[in-house]
Amino acid sequence: MKRVKIHDKEFELYIPAEKIQSVVEEMAGKINKEFAGKNPLFLCVLNGAFMFATELFKRLDFVDAQITFVKLASYQGTQTTGKIKQLIGLNENIEGRTVVILEDIVDTGITIEKTIEQLQCLAPKEVHVATLLLKPDALQKEVDLKYTGIEIPNEFIVGYGLDYDGLGRNLPDIYSIVK
Repeated sequence: MKRVKIHDKEFELYIPAEKIQSVVEEMAGKINKEFAGKNPLFLCVLNGAFMFATELFKRLDFVDAQITFVKLASYQGTQTTGKIKQLIGLNENIEGRTVVILEDIVDTGITIEKTIEQLQCLAPKEVHVATLLLKPDALQKEVDLKYTGIEIPNEFIVGYGLDYDGLGRNLPDIYSIVK
């Protein structure tokens, strides 16, 4: 589909599924080289990162990797609220473990900064971040992103796990808002 309508907004195709899959494949290759034999814990930030996490995790060549999920929220509609709420907590013991946070998008950096701060209190060996998308022009916090898929402009997008008020997550492509 070239265009989709979600609620009251029109969106146009921005990143096709084939490009997303290529980026995920490349990132998985880098992670495979670095973490094979190290038993990392992959931490998927719900709800947006579930598609990215699934595709990435399927491409890991080593069997001693684990994945778990936390749910954080900072968006309402098309705007960030700037406030982070931990809705579902971490159940695994991460003390002394390498943790790789899987994030759908880093825009302001507020969510990922708060997530890292919360994890550091649990004494992990190290924390890394893998994000499918990055909005460098929207960054308000300095965050260390070990793996970045695609840099995009500061526009509102949906699809591939990203939503607009709960809809659009199921789209295999990523769409940008039509102005």
